[in-house]
Amino acid sequence: MSQPGDRRVPLIESLLSHLVVLLFVAFSLYPVLWVISLAFSGAAVPEARVLPIPREPTLDHLWAVVSTTRELEGETAWLFGRQLANSLVVSLATALVGVLIATPAAYALARFRFVGKDAGLRVLLATQMFPAVASAIPLYLLLDALGLLNSRTGLVLCYATTAVPFAIFQLRAAFEAIPVDLEEAAMVDGATRAQAFRKVVLPAARPAIAVTALFAFMSAYNEFILAATLLGREEMFTLPVVLQRFIGEYDAQWEAFAAGALLVSLPVMALFYVTQRHLVAGLTSGGVKG
Repeated sequence: MSQPGDRRVPLIESLLSHLVVLLFVAFSLYPVLWVISLAFSGAAVPEARVLPIPREPTLDHLWAVVSTTRELEGETAWLFGRQLANSLVVSLATALVGVLIATPAAYALARFRFVGKDAGLRVLLATQMFPAVASAIPLYLLLDALGLLNSRTGLVLCYATTAVPFAIFQLRAAFEAIPVDLEEAAMVDGATRAQAFRKVVLPAARPAIAVTALFAFMSAYNEFILAATLLGREEMFTLPVVLQRFIGEYDAQWEAFAAGALLVSLPVMALFYVTQRHLVAGLTSGGVKG
């Protein structure tokens, strides 16, 4: 017969494990709560306190960031709208270019044997070892010679140089995890290699492609160094550069910075919500072979 105390041990362990998880969640969310508090606080000077509760709650800081306008070409333009469009267009274009180039390259590296395959992989890996700041000056000179400074196209080309190698490595592992028997069965039924790739491999690799595109989008959306170096006109700024302008050498607009940080995070949160069903499957693809 089981003793009454035997049932308490799992219950106590469960309560303790949940308590530990809640403590870690609270520790992780505490800085986020402070950002929210600053964004909605109407107090003139932020005060240090334990509970990040907004003082004199207001939406003025959010409205001040969103409603920023400038005189451009003789007309009043919605500056924040243009800067938001810059970030979205550049990030989406980077993700699209990265996936379009990396998908066939990763498939070839995963399925075929050819001269220079191993050397090419080592070169791609070497490109990931250099920080973006190391390439800022060469990229600036190249874009200046091509007339692409202060343009979305130039920024997309720069971001694609890092997005493509990462996407190739990510998708190569996903393609290697897909059994070759599926393609061979399709080709036995009369499909060509291209048809097997398009109708069998791509649907199976859809979660990995979605996650790879999401990572490429986020890396371009959050990048600051190259954007601050290659963009000189305010109407061409991306959102990370805009946020940096709230923190000056002698003063800091923390309320505006916090409000801008919340606004900047909304597109990424929406994108994560849309692609959440592919996220777990894409992150684990290629991790187990069988």
